[in-house]
Amino acid sequence: MSSIRFDATKQYYATSSLVVGYALCSSLLAVINKFAITKFNYPGLLTALQYLTSALGVWVLGKLGFLHHDPFTLETAKKFLPAAMVFYLAIFTNTNLLRHANVDTFIVFRSLTPLLVAVADTTFRKQPCPSKLTFVALVIILGGAVGYVATDSGFTLTAYSWAFAYLVTITTEMVYIKHMVTNLGLNTWGFVLYNNLLSLMMAPVFWFLTGEYVDVFAALGSNSGNWFEPAAFFAVSLSCVFGLAISFFGFAARKAISATAFTVTGVVNKFLTVAINVTIWDKHATPFGLLCLLFTLAGGVLYQQSVTGASSAPLQRESTASSKQTDSENDGDDFVDENHGNGVSGKLASV
Repeated sequence: MSSIRFDATKQYYATSSLVVGYALCSSLLAVINKFAITKFNYPGLLTALQYLTSALGVWVLGKLGFLHHDPFTLETAKKFLPAAMVFYLAIFTNTNLLRHANVDTFIVFRSLTPLLVAVADTTFRKQPCPSKLTFVALVIILGGAVGYVATDSGFTLTAYSWAFAYLVTITTEMVYIKHMVTNLGLNTWGFVLYNNLLSLMMAPVFWFLTGEYVDVFAALGSNSGNWFEPAAFFAVSLSCVFGLAISFFGFAARKAISATAFTVTGVVNKFLTVAINVTIWDKHATPFGLLCLLFTLAGGVLYQQSVTGASSAPLQRESTASSKQTDSENDGDDFVDENHGNGVSGKLASV
């Protein structure tokens, strides 16, 4: 009896540790990446370092036996390449959004994705129209976002151009690419390896297309860049470590707790991100802007509830085998969404 109680207590603390670790990584990641891009103003190089850290981390941990990932093959890489390109574009636009805007602006535009996904699903994929509750939730999200944009004192054309570009790429990924990735049959760590390794290979191309290589080499030549300053080194290292850490905690927490509990944790993380961002520095929205942001997040909570409620009834009528298949597909969808929302390897997302 005492042995059973000890095992239950051990399991409780292990699960709690995973949830707390995921919450900390998820809520801090957007703020950490904003800090990193502020101290190290080379977004292409920063994301390349993050891709390198995650790909190398997965490979090393796989060699040590701590995790299992699918082997890297040229055939699978060719099939995965379109997904990796969209992933890279989402992170690229995300990075530049955080470079030119505050974390609150990022969260608002990230929260708009359910609205665009619903429109795209109905228009292009001929999915049923959203339920009344879902529609109300989407209107609330849109209203909060419009109120935020209308009162944003830090509004600039550059920042919002990157915001709309990010919105388009992340919506494209959610509507189409995630289904292709699921069909490849990769496990979660294989997904991380392919995503980061292929993105790392694409990084030099964007270096030259954006002209960032000129700034990098000029900084190296003049030694005027913050290459070896402690603050810049610490910020970049922290963002890389947190990007890999959220991969582990995100996957482990998803397995340890229910899908509902994981969703609730993700929602709480967004509110924590806002609270942390307001507390530690002045790079945040006005009080009314923050109110609109909270309004948008509340719409997101309502949206999650409406979607969960709508899908629970038909699932109960399915057979056990069908239920398992649906759960697996939903987990894949959540995985892709989480990567770009808070960052498994979409380090600059959030989430």
